[in-house]
Amino acid sequence: MEIEIGIAKSGRRAWGFDDIAIVPSRRTRDPEDVDLTWEIDAFTFDLPLLASGMDSAVSPSTAITIGRLGGLAVLNLEGLWARYEDPMPVYDEISSLPDEKATRRMQELYLEPIKPHLITQRVAEIKASGVIAAGSLTPQRVTEYIDHAKEGGLDVLVIQGTVVSAEHVSSRTEPLDLFAFIREVEMPVIVGGVASYPGALHLMRTGAVAVLVGVGPGAACTTRGVLGIGVPQATAVADAAGARTRYLEETGRYVHVIADGGMRTGGDIAKAIAVGADAVMLGSPFAATDEAPGNGVHWGMATFHPTLPRGSRVRVGSLGSIEELLVGPAHENDGRRNLMGALRTSMATTGYANVKEFQKAEVMVAPTMQTEGKQLQRSQGVGMG
Repeated sequence: MEIEIGIAKSGRRAWGFDDIAIVPSRRTRDPEDVDLTWEIDAFTFDLPLLASGMDSAVSPSTAITIGRLGGLAVLNLEGLWARYEDPMPVYDEISSLPDEKATRRMQELYLEPIKPHLITQRVAEIKASGVIAAGSLTPQRVTEYIDHAKEGGLDVLVIQGTVVSAEHVSSRTEPLDLFAFIREVEMPVIVGGVASYPGALHLMRTGAVAVLVGVGPGAACTTRGVLGIGVPQATAVADAAGARTRYLEETGRYVHVIADGGMRTGGDIAKAIAVGADAVMLGSPFAATDEAPGNGVHWGMATFHPTLPRGSRVRVGSLGSIEELLVGPAHENDGRRNLMGALRTSMATTGYANVKEFQKAEVMVAPTMQTEGKQLQRSQGVGMG
């Protein structure tokens, strides 16, 4: 149903994860009987989770740790690890910059040219550990650097930008032909971001194995303010899930929907899957772990954009180790640790045995669910307060 904005314009009401709740069903299960495994192309993961290709969150070593715990970490193949032989002094400087100077100085630091041999070297380091190696490149640079990533043994390619479309129009350059590129690259390709039904459907038709859903919800992203575009995540994911159904009916081919951004707690992740996601991609929670290269700060891939920054450097604090973040134990009561344990318990409590079943869970619009009956927690700043 559309709402009238004015005589000449109407629009749909959209919902974020804070606006909805998952409804318990008639059945419950033991958490130990819940299956969280996720299969994409020829690869199987114990956890339906990716770490976002952000410099503050993923390094080769954290990618290895996340892979060994059952997830998939995406290394930014155009980031600091591809520009500096030893990027740690750069990380130290970024984390120590005053807020008013951070963006300008980061723009200068990212002027260091990408070194193709470092792309190969970083991918090979991850691959040598025995985990699946994934890396991200932008549509503008993917054809230039993909062979270097392949040389290192890249398993999964992520083509990622603020908004990626299957129909880019340019009067200045020859745009990337996603249809042709994906057919020729000889590895599974994940593409995003996208935030609409038609956008997701068109990306699925390129041959991608998965689409990333999310424009602007990330903790460090300012796209919604700077550009005025975006869709709240619950609606965006549900629309993309609708496109997945349409494409499956058309072709018999299943394309995964990955909710990208806007999730901080296990409850957020559970809601993302309940409205249709196959997996989730997280950035700031990983940036807040002890092993993260960002030293407690987090920034997006467009923060250092040379002409129009669309992100900020934010302080994310500490959530403990990567293992504690994903599988516990959790010693705090705010839902930000043991994320996969929370997902497992949510699925068990509502009676669903696996991710595919959980996508069929009933949800309702419940904007007050986070605050209902929680006055003491809110006043004392504990739990859900």
